[in-house]
Amino acid sequence: MSATTQPYSATPDRYEHMTYARCGTSGLKLPEISLGLWNNFGDDKPLATQRAILRRAFDLGVTHFDIANNYGPPAGSAETNFGRIFAEDFGPHRDELLISSKAGYHQFDGPYGEWGSRKYLLGSLDASLKRTGLDYFDIFYSHRPDPDTPVEETMGALAHAVRSGKALYAGISNYSPEQTRAAAAALTAEGVPLLIHQPRYNMFDRRMENGLLAALDEVQAGSIVFSPLAQGMLTDRYLNGIPQGSRVAEGRWMTEKNITEDYLERARGLNEIAKGRGQTLAQLALTWVLRHPQVTSALIGASSVAQLEDSLKTLEFPDLTADDVAAIEPFAVHGTENG
Repeated sequence: MSATTQPYSATPDRYEHMTYARCGTSGLKLPEISLGLWNNFGDDKPLATQRAILRRAFDLGVTHFDIANNYGPPAGSAETNFGRIFAEDFGPHRDELLISSKAGYHQFDGPYGEWGSRKYLLGSLDASLKRTGLDYFDIFYSHRPDPDTPVEETMGALAHAVRSGKALYAGISNYSPEQTRAAAAALTAEGVPLLIHQPRYNMFDRRMENGLLAALDEVQAGSIVFSPLAQGMLTDRYLNGIPQGSRVAEGRWMTEKNITEDYLERARGLNEIAKGRGQTLAQLALTWVLRHPQVTSALIGASSVAQLEDSLKTLEFPDLTADDVAAIEPFAVHGTENG
């Protein structure tokens, strides 16, 4: 019998491995590195591997698992797989975990299968709770702004989720600075604070620096940044070719067109800086996004326990100095990952 099918017993010292940060001005703390279930927890991945990653994450103090209604493939399967593992392994630890889900992207065909209407969000919330087998989510997000639905309706749905007890906190993802302010105001009018924003942020995607950091301060919300490793481009994975089984090799989200000479020059430059600090490139990239006080947590993916452990070792290293940040700047060029 494999280790991952043995009964799970969490390590007693798990909280000694992690640093926790307060989310905005709320009373909630998040681990500085959280685990996202976007691309490695669908039906195309072995359940035993998924279980091993989740167990090891919790054993190392990762208390926050982030899902969405459309994660898979197929859509919804990440929630179903997580729900099975949660029921078998993590039930006794529910009060020690922060579990989030989101709705906003395409989930099913027809007029009610995406975006930000009250019908879609609340229907999706119920479906996500059913798939995971949970009674509530700690955070429920509007996954993206809806240009055709008033923000008051979308935020009203999130507020209803909180008041109904199906979510403890409300969050938004992929909202611009102006949309963030509007969402926070709409939630405030409902008597529910905006806890958190989940934007995309990494050395090659720096849009967050264009007003969102200031907006988060204004609305007193925290943030958890996704894709901090630029889907593997801020690791050493592609520095010496395109490995078999990688996202680029399989054409998943990226292709060989993304691996340009400019990218390689910048990634190799960053890799040398990382080596000078005794870090891997991935660890440097995580340290870099966490340098902002507005960034509560970095949301990582992991396809293996080894990959997870490498990312979590980031927290063993000191913060970047001003000289480190200056050295990184010429290589951290927005748009690099787009080819």
